This record gives sequence, structure tokens and C-alpha cells, in this order.
Amino acid sequence: MSSPILYVLCGFTVGALVGLTGVGGGSLMTPILMFGFGQTSAMAVGTDLMFSASTKLVATASFGVSRRVDWRIVGRLVLGSVPAAGAVILWFWMNDRAPRVEDHVISQCLAVILALAAAAVLTQSQLRRLGLHLAAAWLTGTERHKVLLTVVAGGLLGFGVAMTSAGAGALGVAVLVALYPLRLTSDRLVATDIAHALPVTAIAAVGHAVLGHVDLRALACLLVGSIPGVLMATRAVIRLPHQLTRGLIALTLALVSFRLFTE
Repeated sequence: MSSPILYVLCGFTVGALVGLTGVGGGSLMTPILMFGFGQTSAMAVGTDLMFSASTKLVATASFGVSRRVDWRIVGRLVLGSVPAAGAVILWFWMNDRAPRVEDHVISQCLAVILALAAAAVLTQSQLRRLGLHLAAAWLTGTERHKVLLTVVAGGLLGFGVAMTSAGAGALGVAVLVALYPLRLTSDRLVATDIAHALPVTAIAAVGHAVLGHVDLRALACLLVGSIPGVLMATRAVIRLPHQLTRGLIALTLALVSFRLFTE
């Protein structure tokens, strides 16, 4: 096993990014565990899901105290994401004796999701403008259509999270920006995205743990760093400019995605 200090530092860094932007949990930690610490794809996903669920629990509690979570939107997303995550865990259970198949599918799905996440991080302003245009159109002009689109989007997010542990942050934020450009301010956007990711990652994490896809020693070290990181970030008064943070995350996601595609 690699130095526990390295795990703690990685946990702190990723936890802080999650608290600041709502992005970075699965999108960054899974590649770190795969390429930095040499874990298999399935083990990296399972460990990261358990890590993400724990980190998002702390972040959700912190945001919940300040009443920045839109629980109605969270409920709509969960209607789609939780069943989708359960279906993915069932697929893992059926293919648990074919680890090469699992690792190949995870790597390919992760490459696609990281590429989409990088694009989503960089195009938040454009997505918000698109959402404003759609809000005036028939497609999303009624609450009924918004509910349906939110549930469908939740299903896609649940699939991605359970399969790769990535996408809940960057893609979740993109969905919320496009569908609810007027309803959610920046702080409520991040808080609502994290609150939705909590039940999905928790369910997927339990499923992977049952399948033995969790490195408990690595998880403990990651949490030692991530919990202080996310608490400091969600309560910080002085923060990095969001454009700078998003740019760095997008660049990292794009590079990792390229590496996965070329493996």
C-alpha cells in the first residue's frame, strides 16, 4: 500500500474541491486511485464511491444547516437516479466473475463521462443561457415537462455514478444549470447537486462494498483528509475564482479522459 500521507493529502485536496465547486469527487478520485495508486478499475470505483458518500454526507449536512438545498429538485432527480444505480449494481453482481469485462467497461465509460464532465465544467455559462431560452419555450415551459426531464436526467446520472463513480458533480451541475437557471443561485446550485449525489453514491457504495470492491485502509486515509477539506471549503469566506477552479478541473478531466481512451 502507498504512503498513508499521500492518501490523506489526496483526500484533503479532492474534498476541498467538492466543497468549493460540487465537482471533483468521482471525476478526480477514481483516476487518482487507478493511475496514482495502481488499483483496479472496479476497486477504484468502489473505494471512491464510499469516499464520495462520506464526503458528501458532511457537505450536505453543512449546506443543509444553512438551508441552501432545494429538496424538491433533489427528490425529482432521485426518482431516476436511484433505480438506475440499482440496475448497474445488479449488472456488476451478474458479471462479478468476469473482472476483465468489468474493468474494460468501467474504463471506457469513465473515459466518456470524464470527457463530458470536462465539457460541462467549461460551458456552464452557455448552458445557463440555453436554459433561459428553453424556460421560455414549450419544452420546459411547464412544471410537468421539467419534472419529466429532471427524472430522466437523474436516471442518466445514476447510471454514470454507479458505473464509474464519476459525473455526479460536473454533469449534475450542468443538468441543474440548464433546467433551473432562474431557480438556483450559485450556492444553492452546488448544495442541491451535492445533496442529490449523496443517496446515489451511498446506494452504489453499499453495492460495491458487498461485492468486495472497497479498499478499507485507503478509504480511512482518504477520509482523514477529505472531511476537514470539505468543511473548510464549504465554510470558507475567501475562495478561489470559480473560473480558475473550473478551468483547472476541466483540464485535468480532459487529460485523464484522453489517457483512458488511448489505453
